[in-house]
Amino acid sequence: MKLSSPAFADGAVIPMRYTCTGDDVSPPLAWSDTPAGAKSVALIVDDPDAPAGTWVHWVAFNLPVTAGGLPEGIKDAKQLPSGGTQGTNSWRRIGYGGPCPPSGTHRYFFKLYALDTTLSLGNNATAKDLQAAMKGHILAESQLMGRFKR
Repeated sequence: MKLSSPAFADGAVIPMRYTCTGDDVSPPLAWSDTPAGAKSVALIVDDPDAPAGTWVHWVAFNLPVTAGGLPEGIKDAKQLPSGGTQGTNSWRRIGYGGPCPPSGTHRYFFKLYALDTTLSLGNNATAKDLQAAMKGHILAESQLMGRFKR
């Protein structure tokens, strides 16, 4: 399974538009080569370089396998137009919150999981809740890493 973005390459700088110093909108994402038998896709975006420990920027799950990606500028809605649910990030908000490091260059990992099921989680689900619910259901995973410094 592959995860990419037309906005930035793996390991490259995330454009300011997708950060707290820009428009703070979610970047477009594309996935391919989802394994046979996958029933849904889940996404966690986090920053392991945050001073207080890993900071979660985005949680989404029950995304349709056939969607092949997410468009730019996903709104902070509980339900996504193409299907799927957004969970709660470390700001305790539903949806995407862009990179906003207090200092230095941070790495942002966009982690995609193909699952053999759909999950019974609500919008209050955090990354920890999602990780627990995915145990034993992950068929494949991929990641895209971007960097950002304010």
